[in-house]
Amino acid sequence: MIEDPTSSFYDDNAAVYAARDRRLPQRRIEAFLEELPAGASVLELGCGGGQDAAYMLSRGFDVTPTDGSPELAKQAEKLLGRPVRILRFETLDADAAYDGVWAEASLLHVPRSILPDVLTRVRHALKEGGIFHASFKAGDAEGHDTFGRYYNYPSSAWLTDRLIAAGWNDISITEADGGGFDGKPTRWLFARARK
Repeated sequence: MIEDPTSSFYDDNAAVYAARDRRLPQRRIEAFLEELPAGASVLELGCGGGQDAAYMLSRGFDVTPTDGSPELAKQAEKLLGRPVRILRFETLDADAAYDGVWAEASLLHVPRSILPDVLTRVRHALKEGGIFHASFKAGDAEGHDTFGRYYNYPSSAWLTDRLIAAGWNDISITEADGGGFDGKPTRWLFARARK
């Protein structure tokens, strides 16, 4: 959450956003976890209400949940019963600390101009061979939604180029139709890569 309107949205609407009727992306989480060793360390970027972290914890993984919104972090802490670190993506400075990084519907708020740096920071945070998952709302140009939230709206080709430039291996991007908090039909990109 880089731009002020985006950060303000999540801080001002944290309770409603965290409690929304959200379907857990269980198949994507399971596919991610299957590539990791049992009990592996996972950094979650943008944990929102904490549901994905709760699921991974229930499966025995060592999850570090983070969010850029202090208010959303408080909501996630209520669900998880553990601290949630306040972390803005551009300040991530971990070095070979995690087996996996889970970034479901979070890095889509990173401005295009700094996304390459953030992707490099995520790569540095992973141990050698570590797995990265991220999802983005697809598009051709950055913009804002009806709530004023910033989105980078990448195409599959644009995102692939940025991942390659950041040094990622085994890159795959799949696409699917879905929705979002705004209730509008959304084309999603699901990126997976390995350090």
